Amino acid sequence: MRDLAPRLPSSPGFWRSPLRGPWFTSVLGLVLLVGITVLFVTGLLSYAAYNPDLAPVNDKTPDKGILGFYLFAWPTDPPWLYRLTQGVHVTLGLVLIPVLLAKLWSVVPRLFTLPPVRSLAHALERVSLLLLVGGALFEFATGVLNIQLDYLFPGSFYPLHFYGAWVFFGAFVAHALLKAPTALRNLRAMRDEREERVEPEVRVERVEREAGEAREERDDLVSPRPAAPTVSRRGALWFVGGGSLLMFATNAGRGFDGPLRATAVLSPHGGPEPGSGPNGFQINKTAAHVGIDPAETREDTWRLVVTGRAGSVRLSRADLLAMEQHSAALPIACVEGWSTSDQWWRGVRLRDLAALVGHGDDPPDVFVESLQRRGAFRSGALRANQVADPRSLLALYVNGEELSPDHGHPARIIVPAAPGVLNTKWVARMTFGDLG
Repeated sequence: MRDLAPRLPSSPGFWRSPLRGPWFTSVLGLVLLVGITVLFVTGLLSYAAYNPDLAPVNDKTPDKGILGFYLFAWPTDPPWLYRLTQGVHVTLGLVLIPVLLAKLWSVVPRLFTLPPVRSLAHALERVSLLLLVGGALFEFATGVLNIQLDYLFPGSFYPLHFYGAWVFFGAFVAHALLKAPTALRNLRAMRDEREERVEPEVRVERVEREAGEAREERDDLVSPRPAAPTVSRRGALWFVGGGSLLMFATNAGRGFDGPLRATAVLSPHGGPEPGSGPNGFQINKTAAHVGIDPAETREDTWRLVVTGRAGSVRLSRADLLAMEQHSAALPIACVEGWSTSDQWWRGVRLRDLAALVGHGDDPPDVFVESLQRRGAFRSGALRANQVADPRSLLALYVNGEELSPDHGHPARIIVPAAPGVLNTKWVARMTFGDLG
């Protein structure tokens, strides 16, 4: 009777690729160790940039508890800080997708090993592996869908991605602590075996010493009946690296203006700039999309209400133009990883508006509300250090021309290093005071 065991995924003979082995898996694992750590850190920085502990409107994860232990007042220098950290976060996440898929492929036999649990320690390792694989797929899937402006998961992206990141990274750290010594040992062993200077008897002694330590790792990764190789392990790594390079080349351009943006063919914010002229740079939402009524933004109807400890004032666009005007060259950067180069903004300093309502000496926080009626971040809060920065403006012009409706006419916020959603467009009301 023919043996059917090799047809079952639980049989080592079922997995016949000669590429699987401790060296291939270890290289991919060490790349992910560095890459995912950078992803997690830049993700935490992105969360801090929203100043979630400043006001409830900025906080999309109000039940975070101790997970917000590290939060700090987001700085305004350098002005391209968020552009850099979020650009790295999103681009690196996309670049790591081929590495992650290759790593999962390289260890897939372990998902079918029998018995599924051999001891309490093995059970804990299996649980951490389940959280690791599930968390990785969830985090990368939600991130990619958000970047593609095609978010399909139930619930808000912010809490799902935030809490998912902590679960995933906790499992990742546990797995790394368990596997990193073995991975380093495997790489050293493969390196030493290729060094011609090593004497045969020394090699034998070393291999015997390490055989017991690495036997389990080798047994469940190396096929007992491998198929004929069609590519070397190094060739497979070059293939994975090529996939990562392709992801970089087809997405990274959205962080730049001009011809480079057209190279981001897999990103919604790639391709040509929207329109031309001074207002011809990227936007996320149009005025029509968020329900801005053109009648509300006409010069004879629009008024800005500014409130502080000295009371409230109502300012027309003409009143704002009569105040001292200032200029600042600042980029816009979005949580989705796209950004623009510096645009020249001109308008009234936020700290001058604070002084107008009784906060002349020490500008406080400000709560900004938009004419926007639907969608997230119809309002946002800015910290005192952001208000006090001389480059923080209520902008009326960009690149020498009035703001277009899609860029926030008649007035919008622009603050150095702040996420794009906190640069509120179509501003209707500003309330200065301590929000902390």
